[in-house]
Amino acid sequence: MRTMLVAPTKTTTSLAVALMATALWSASVYAADVSGDSIEDLLAPCVEADNDARWGAAAEAECEQYIVGYTDAFAQLAEAAGEDVCLPEQNRPDEVRWAFMKWAKQNYGRRSEPAAEGLKIVLEHAFACP
Repeated sequence: MRTMLVAPTKTTTSLAVALMATALWSASVYAADVSGDSIEDLLAPCVEADNDARWGAAAEAECEQYIVGYTDAFAQLAEAAGEDVCLPEQNRPDEVRWAFMKWAKQNYGRRSEPAAEGLKIVLEHAFACP
């Protein structure tokens, strides 16, 4: 049996993006089911990045790669949902990392919650559009 590939139309592409956005957004709400990383787990390398001159670069890369992946997905989902996103244009990984560390320290009792949930809160509040 032969499979025919059909070029997607604008409508099918939009529908696919909307369905994917809905699925990913739902996944961020239930991040504990997807990832075992807690706010504390992400905070450790983020803090280590500033505290260790020798191994800080590796810790910073670990922390910021998680943040870059999450903020990219967050921005795509917000855009697909027609929402405004006002993330920093320059030095985004560091800006979000610093905001996350500040929020995590101020919300110490939430450290066992999923890292994705903490980042979602930080992005929605620390970088809210004016």
